[in-house]
Amino acid sequence: MSYFLGIDIGTFESKGVITDEAGKVVASAARPHKMLVPQPGWAEHRPKQDWWGDFRFLSGKLLAESRIDPKAIKAVGASAIGPCMLPVDREGEALSNAALYGVDGRAVAEIEELTARIGAERILDRCGNALTTQSVGPKILWLKKNRPALYDAAAKIVTSTTYIVQKLTGECVVDHYSAASFSPLYEIGAQGWSNALADDIVELDRLPRVLWTADIAGWVTRKAARETGLAAGTPVIAGTIDAASEAFSVGVMKPGDMMVMYGSTIFIIMLSSQRIQDGRLWYAPWLFPGEHASMSGLATSGTLTHWFRDQFARELPFETAFATLTQEALKSPPGAKGLVMLPYLSGERTPIHNPRAKGVIFGLNLTHGRGDLYRAVVEGIAFGTNHVLETYREIGEPPKRLLAVGGGTRNSVWLQATSDISGMPQTLRERTFGASYGDAFLAALAIGAVKKGDIGAWNPTARKVAPRRGNRAVYDRQYGIFKAIYARTRDLMEELS
Repeated sequence: MSYFLGIDIGTFESKGVITDEAGKVVASAARPHKMLVPQPGWAEHRPKQDWWGDFRFLSGKLLAESRIDPKAIKAVGASAIGPCMLPVDREGEALSNAALYGVDGRAVAEIEELTARIGAERILDRCGNALTTQSVGPKILWLKKNRPALYDAAAKIVTSTTYIVQKLTGECVVDHYSAASFSPLYEIGAQGWSNALADDIVELDRLPRVLWTADIAGWVTRKAARETGLAAGTPVIAGTIDAASEAFSVGVMKPGDMMVMYGSTIFIIMLSSQRIQDGRLWYAPWLFPGEHASMSGLATSGTLTHWFRDQFARELPFETAFATLTQEALKSPPGAKGLVMLPYLSGERTPIHNPRAKGVIFGLNLTHGRGDLYRAVVEGIAFGTNHVLETYREIGEPPKRLLAVGGGTRNSVWLQATSDISGMPQTLRERTFGASYGDAFLAALAIGAVKKGDIGAWNPTARKVAPRRGNRAVYDRQYGIFKAIYARTRDLMEELS
């Protein structure tokens, strides 16, 4: 029997699985870690502890619990949060903490500088994406300006998956899907690095080599074998960003298929028959040649529910706090008795791309309790999600099928509100291990053990969530207020910043 290992490094937790050739999960494990916020607008991880430390721990635990001979693991797949920005030395060792994806807004000044110098339309045309907090290029420029010694010491500037794969194989690579987030350094036409738009950010030979996601990046080294328990010589794929692997794990295969990931942030991926060019959304080549993906995401989603629990439910047992809060929210009617929340506690990504946006709770009165507030929190995230879906419809690319994934799908209020507000049903798959499960499948695909279409057999449909039409009127009213609050307070948000 052949087995496949998949490990994903998330924002607050890393997960791993070992599967057999038919997709049966033989072993699974998880390990939590923290996101560091050293100052407002920043978000960081410690790569050695949070990324490589988690990978080593999970690999060893999975092998021990499954009792599988490491030589029976025929391929390894890894994914991680992204796009991140991390300077590393010649051995691939981290020189600092990693600046995370769009939740890290440290490079606002560099985004504005590069956009003004190059031109927004030119960037969008050549790179497929406007420069936002999701872009790695401005963060590299921030490093160069603000931490020049670190910048000069860096042999490479990498993202999270690149770091893991390099620790495993010694090869510094990145997949095309992840590389597209390095704007303005990746050109989508040529599908490769270019400094034609900005030659003062970083030398191109200090960026990873670009591969497709399921390409073999290298093989587990003897040193990595000692640290992880894997067999030296095991093939390792290039891997990708966690959201992409998770989308693939639930069967996002055809144009119009859209994954909605209920995680620390809402992240959305929709496949399209051609490139979608709109500055409110992100674009990248998909995991395989000739395929296209359009992405979008909120800045604060699951992170917001964690914040609410930590600030307003401290007396509840940690293990049952979310279940209790959900039960309290169920006692509040749809619309949370007139409360509307803007979930912009870390600014916002798509579609408004405003790192200076602020959170707002609007409509409070003395009858509101904690359950109403928690419902308003998850409904606010659902309104933000609908704002993204509305954007796709406006540009003539409406989603045809929503596939819901992530830990937030266990929150029945959040899940149902998203369907009610958007008017779209959501499909949930049987296996909920997320990106790590997709990593294992992609590893099997890389060595020819499966075909792309086999993911449906690996992960069949479990259930669907249908919109409740009776809630439409109240949600339509609240959604209009949601958008109006931002429009009318945007100037004040800027002033506070």
